[in-house]
Amino acid sequence: MERGRGGTAGSSELFAFNQLRARKKELKFSRSPIHDWGLYALEYIPAGDMVIEYVGEVIRQQVADKREKVYERQGIGSSYLFRIDDDLVVDATMKGNIGRLINHSCNPNCTARIITINGAKKIVIYAKTPIEPGEEITYDYHFPIEQEKIPCLCGSDRCRGFLN
Repeated sequence: MERGRGGTAGSSELFAFNQLRARKKELKFSRSPIHDWGLYALEYIPAGDMVIEYVGEVIRQQVADKREKVYERQGIGSSYLFRIDDDLVVDATMKGNIGRLINHSCNPNCTARIITINGAKKIVIYAKTPIEPGEEITYDYHFPIEQEKIPCLCGSDRCRGFLN
C-alpha cells in the first residue's frame, strides 16, 4: 500500500489544485511494459505541475485490510489501495479514476503528495521532472518493508529490484 507524504495546502497549492480541476491534463491509459496498464501523457507537463488527483473511496485502515483479503480471495489481480495517513486509505479498486493506473518506478517522473483542501485530504500526483508526450507517468510506491518481497519490473537503471 502506498505511503503518502502529508501537508496542508497553502494558497498557491489550493489555486493549483483548483486549476487542475478546471483544466485537466491530457492523459490516456495504454498497455505498459512495467505492469499491465499504465498512464501516459498526451501533452508536455512541466516539472512541478499537478498531473492528476488519485481518486477513490476513502476508508479506514481496518476496512482496507479486510478489503485487501477479499480482493485476493476474489482473484482481483490488482488492488488500488493508497494510504493517506495511519487511519485513512483511498481504495480506487472499484471506485476510482485513471490515476490508479500509474505504475511504480524506482526512478519516477512524478511524486505523490497528500494535501488538505477545505479539511479533506487529497492525494495529488505532481511531475518531478518534465514529462514529454507519450511518456509513461510513474511514481515510487514507497511500499513498507514486508516479509514477502514484491519484485519490481520498472526497468529503470536505478531499479532496486523490489517495490518494498
